[in-house]
Amino acid sequence: MSVSMKDLDPAFHGAGQKDGLVVWRIENFKPVTVPTSSHGKFYMGDSYIILKTTALKNGSFRHDIHYWLGKDTSQDEAGTAAILTVELDAALGGRAVQYRELQGNETERFLSYFRPCIMPQPGGVASGFNHVEVNDQEHVTRLYVCRGKHVVHVKEVPFTRSSLNHEDIFILDTKSKIFQFNGSNSCIQERAKALEVVQYIKDTFHEGKCEVAGVEDGKLMADVEAGEFWALFGGFAPLPRKTPSQDNGEDREIAIKLICINQGKLEQTNFESLARELLEPNKCYLLDCGAEMYVWMGRSTSLQERKGASKAAEKLLIDDSREKSHVIKVIEGFETVMFKSKFIEWPPTPELKLSSEDGRGKVAALLKSQGLDVKGLMKAAPVKEEPQPYIDCTGHLQVWRVNGNGKTLLSAADQSKFYTGDCYIFQYTYTGDDKEECLIGTWFGKRSVEVERVSAMSLASKMVQAAKFQAVQARLYEGKEPIQLFVIFQSLQVFKGGLSSGYKNFVVENDIVDDTYSEGGIALFRIQGSGSENMQALQVDALASSLNSSYCYILHNGNTVFTWTGNATTSLDHELVERQLDVIKPDLPSRSQKEGRETDQFWELLGGKSKYPNQKVGRENESDPHLFSCIISKDNIMVKDVHNFTQDDLMTEDVFVLDCHSDIFVWVGQEVDAKVKLQAMDIGEKFLVHDFLMEKLSRETPIFTVSEGSEPHFFTRFFNWDYAKSLMHGSSYQRKFAVLKGGAPPSLEKPKRRTPAFTGRSSGQDKSQRSRSMSTSPDRPRVRGRSPAFNILTSAFENTSKINTRNLSTPPPAVRKLFPKSGEHSRVSPKKSAISTLTSSFEGPLKNAIPKSIRASPEPEKAIQGEGAAGGANENEPEDDERRTIYPYERLITTAEDPAPDIDVTKREAYLSSAEFNDKFNMTRAAFYKLPKWKQNKLKSDVKLF
Repeated sequence: MSVSMKDLDPAFHGAGQKDGLVVWRIENFKPVTVPTSSHGKFYMGDSYIILKTTALKNGSFRHDIHYWLGKDTSQDEAGTAAILTVELDAALGGRAVQYRELQGNETERFLSYFRPCIMPQPGGVASGFNHVEVNDQEHVTRLYVCRGKHVVHVKEVPFTRSSLNHEDIFILDTKSKIFQFNGSNSCIQERAKALEVVQYIKDTFHEGKCEVAGVEDGKLMADVEAGEFWALFGGFAPLPRKTPSQDNGEDREIAIKLICINQGKLEQTNFESLARELLEPNKCYLLDCGAEMYVWMGRSTSLQERKGASKAAEKLLIDDSREKSHVIKVIEGFETVMFKSKFIEWPPTPELKLSSEDGRGKVAALLKSQGLDVKGLMKAAPVKEEPQPYIDCTGHLQVWRVNGNGKTLLSAADQSKFYTGDCYIFQYTYTGDDKEECLIGTWFGKRSVEVERVSAMSLASKMVQAAKFQAVQARLYEGKEPIQLFVIFQSLQVFKGGLSSGYKNFVVENDIVDDTYSEGGIALFRIQGSGSENMQALQVDALASSLNSSYCYILHNGNTVFTWTGNATTSLDHELVERQLDVIKPDLPSRSQKEGRETDQFWELLGGKSKYPNQKVGRENESDPHLFSCIISKDNIMVKDVHNFTQDDLMTEDVFVLDCHSDIFVWVGQEVDAKVKLQAMDIGEKFLVHDFLMEKLSRETPIFTVSEGSEPHFFTRFFNWDYAKSLMHGSSYQRKFAVLKGGAPPSLEKPKRRTPAFTGRSSGQDKSQRSRSMSTSPDRPRVRGRSPAFNILTSAFENTSKINTRNLSTPPPAVRKLFPKSGEHSRVSPKKSAISTLTSSFEGPLKNAIPKSIRASPEPEKAIQGEGAAGGANENEPEDDERRTIYPYERLITTAEDPAPDIDVTKREAYLSSAEFNDKFNMTRAAFYKLPKWKQNKLKSDVKLF
């Protein structure tokens, strides 16, 4: 497509060169930039263009362009916005997806930019209306209907009883009070999202100064706030059943039509099945799917042809009285997943993506000739770096080999030695940001048998259940391991064959030669990794074709040991070979072989010379994450993409899948049914089968299941995470209503993170005391001729081994604290207790000293304030409850049926009597308020007071 920049509106110059949102309003048929402070403020009489630029992990930008049409905007303005959108896309390289947004019928992607909602105001430029500032007008009572679980569609409806129904959530905004009416058939998630709109109305229209009330459909005049709500409608009366309305009138089912736009003429295409081959690159097409109409533009079409296609789509919707249908415009090679899913099959088209880069360069050259800055347009691809594990690697590790329907615990010396014909279960506990973390995983060798894979998953699931679903579960396959596994094991060897009963039986039943690794036989190992805390020795076929110039290798036939160094290797690779020699052949000297200068004996062991590759073995790269909410049926799952997601989108009643391409996370909320929690791993499996993003996901992609409240750092890093939110109890609606009534909950005081887990070391400790990369005997002689520097380095490991008999290929035991931190109590949380049950076989009990006596303040006011309550009295002295506001425990919990009135919901524990406080927390009030804030919140959460 030839693009002329001379007609490009100056307002678009430089757009799309950095991550973020840009908004233009159409004024006199020209785009005028809207300041950032006014983003989300729309007027009914105007048309707008919105550009969302997203910086992707691969170094490129993704552009989404929306044009929003207010209900009172003129047809000329709407047409101008549609045409300018096509021009803006052309200026960005012709790869953006374009969306038509009609007031009241916006896409969820569009609404996600302006959370919690948009509430268009009367007025507009072309309409002749004056813009009315909301804070300058007399308050008018208004009634709104809210719909949506992840983004909220807000629509003003007439302030009459007939507008109410049992299915939806309504917000009644009066001068002094905001009511949220929850229809009896509405879902909890929609009620929770509507509360965000209540907060927005309170802050925007009332300057944060008004009361808020929740009204449940079915509560009559006996409830004070319900009675007040119904009085505004003239008294209570039964609500009518919901009848079909105009909102649903355009959702009628229609047959999919494919219309070709050929020189301005519309020609319907006849087809038996919708195939990709029907789309020709020199034409534009309309794919009419009813609720959505897609405009597909071939790469060879001109700018004028694309404008014509856009006009044709607008005209077709008007002629068919379907103005509320979404119009989505896509360019060949950059189609959306939803568009591709309409076809019976969509073949990959990588060649188009390459040509689009060339086109982008041509556009950048044209822009540069006009004197424009094109630095952002031609953003360079980032340098590939070793992924970070986001996990501490100094914890406690146990490994079991699966044998039939049982499992066998491996010794410390063998727990980092896997066989490709076996299945393994590992349990790893470590210190997280503010709590003890546990990871329970299964590893399947490439030649492991199905019966033992099933057994491994069943046994691992039982371990997770024993931990009350507070452990993260992982399902991993050989060759697809995530970085977390490698840093946990640090020095991992994978041998051919197998030792399990299942593998042995399979070999016998199928009359297969058992090639299980033998120290006396010929074996070739590829050495890989990124340091002493992450290195692997993988046994490969002992053939020259198994070599690769980008790796180092160890070859032996029992008594003779060779190391082979590829020409593309680094000094780090050479060091890893030396370390792995200490594991595979510790008692024999090695003979070094460099690529191109090998001895005849070396080639004889490999059966002769042959060609081999020189590129590193490719691994799946992490892509930009996508969050999906899941609807689970008996045999299937349905998913919905959550755009521009945040932690608040993780509703406690639901299951979500976070797809990062290289890993899949299944997040399960606390309020999810126990039967569904047991299916979490199956949900991840089904997600991979369906491949909803059409990204050719491998069935062996790592899957992690994560329970709410036990999220590891390698999951929370995808969010702006607040640990306090994950500790709250109750439904999503109860939690948000408590925050709305009592203000934001206190954030946890997270301790400083340890030294990055990737290093395996913390400041002040010697590396030789922490490294787990060596597993050699301290008594054996050093027989290899190595450099003095290397021998000095390894001597530290050997000396340490003499002191600590624990095998150094496993994590060292954590340092026990003889005394707790200030105010730390010996009480263990339910989560820690559950995990400690699993680790009791290899970890001694944690013993904490009892804190010294502390004085407590007698003033009840200070007790209500929390931290100030632990002042100067002896903590063992009886407390005075006479001047304290006291409520029973049952009325203070977050799930109370009859909650205590007018309390500070962030300090529920302060209203307990001294006796109930001591009973629930197993400590005095003074001792409790001496604890760190995060530990207070955790203890309160355990007894449903947070």
